Amino acid sequence: MSAGRFVLHAAAWAVVVFLMVPTLVVVPMSFGPAEHLQFPPGGFTLRWYGDYFADPDWMSATWFSVRAGIIAAVGATVVGTMTALALVRGRVIGRRILDLLIVGPIVVPHIALAVALFLVYDRLRLNGTLVGFAIAHTVLAAPFAIFSVLAALYRFDADLEMAALSCGASRWRAFWHVTLPLILPGVLSGAMFAFIISFDEAVISFFISDIDGKSLPRKLFEDIDYNLTPVVAAVASLLSVVSIAVLVGGHIVGRIAARRRAG
Repeated sequence: MSAGRFVLHAAAWAVVVFLMVPTLVVVPMSFGPAEHLQFPPGGFTLRWYGDYFADPDWMSATWFSVRAGIIAAVGATVVGTMTALALVRGRVIGRRILDLLIVGPIVVPHIALAVALFLVYDRLRLNGTLVGFAIAHTVLAAPFAIFSVLAALYRFDADLEMAALSCGASRWRAFWHVTLPLILPGVLSGAMFAFIISFDEAVISFFISDIDGKSLPRKLFEDIDYNLTPVVAAVASLLSVVSIAVLVGGHIVGRIAARRRAG
């Protein structure tokens, strides 16, 4: 290995370690027996995880986030797939403007989006509602679904779709039986990313929540301010585990789909 490549790999691993250190610190604290956050922990207990699962407020926020995440993942995947198909297969008027709109939710600060959504939702009475969360998170997650499906479409051989059309298949039938199975890993990856983005999003969720309808990150921030206990560390650890599990699951599904396609 050359010196330049070694330095590049070392820098990449250093960044990964730097990003993982906070998680490696939080997880042990969630098992500590003390009534406050302590590192290193003075013992081992599962009490704080039990308190989390036994608390109706935590469970309500968790299931609210799960429902919003699933709806946002489905919405972002559908919108992302249709948009990606239009960009690759069609001739879109104002393509550059559309490209800017697609990356808008990524480059625009979330605090600006949060304030704008709060003002709009306040008039529409959508603050604290599942519909409001689903719409906001779909907007945030759609660009990631679009990029994922675009990558799959650029690798897809369009001649296969044309062959299906020449054999008498309709556009919908050709997409459903030929195109979709071959780009499915990209579609599923977009759905996984969309769910994680929705499930972990905190800034916008904080603004559009109310007393009855709040997400898990919003509840987490509330307890950090007013009721800081190791339960917070337990919830943060569970959020990390869920995110990693979804990403690993998406990778496994993608590998299986790729093997079936190659076979």
